[in-house]
Amino acid sequence: MLKKSIFYISILLTVAFISSGFKPYNSQINNGFRVDENEELSYVFPSPNYIDYASLKIPFIGKYFIGFKEAIAHKESQGKYTKINTLGYLGKYQFGVETLKSIGIKDSVGFMNSPKLQEKAFVALLSKNKYELQDYIDYFEGKIVDGVKITESGILAAAHLGGAGSVKRFLNSNGERKCKDEYGTSVKTYMRDFGGFETKGIIAIKNAKVQ
Repeated sequence: MLKKSIFYISILLTVAFISSGFKPYNSQINNGFRVDENEELSYVFPSPNYIDYASLKIPFIGKYFIGFKEAIAHKESQGKYTKINTLGYLGKYQFGVETLKSIGIKDSVGFMNSPKLQEKAFVALLSKNKYELQDYIDYFEGKIVDGVKITESGILAAAHLGGAGSVKRFLNSNGERKCKDEYGTSVKTYMRDFGGFETKGIIAIKNAKVQ
């Protein structure tokens, strides 16, 4: 009996000794990722104040190409790969069947079931439109047409909406021809809303096809 008592007491003492090594450490609370006061920083996050997050656009994709394509996807389909609108346009970026054929995609069912294929199709169409509109990009970029500053990304976005022909008609008429899609969205609106994104990495290819 004495041996058992000594055994259990030894266990308790051992546990108590080990536990004493895990006492709370009162580290300084960091209220955000900060820099020196002399450095510029627009936002400090995380923040305990809800109002600091109210107007944020998440994810933080900015004006990079990923921001461009996700902004168009949100406008076209709320970013849904399985979206089919009332006019029969397909997928995340809302392609027409004939447009898909023009970039080498004949299986619309397979297209709808493949997010990877949809992403490739978007880039291929951009490449094709950039080739067709390169002269317009070179001439009009930076100019103001009907109150809108013309940029490469705005031109490519408008071409995605209504085709390269609609962009040419709008620019050739100095904005007087109000080209719109079936839902009433204008080429001008796309040029304005999607202007200033980084699309220089898109290679202009005459007959771009999805590989």
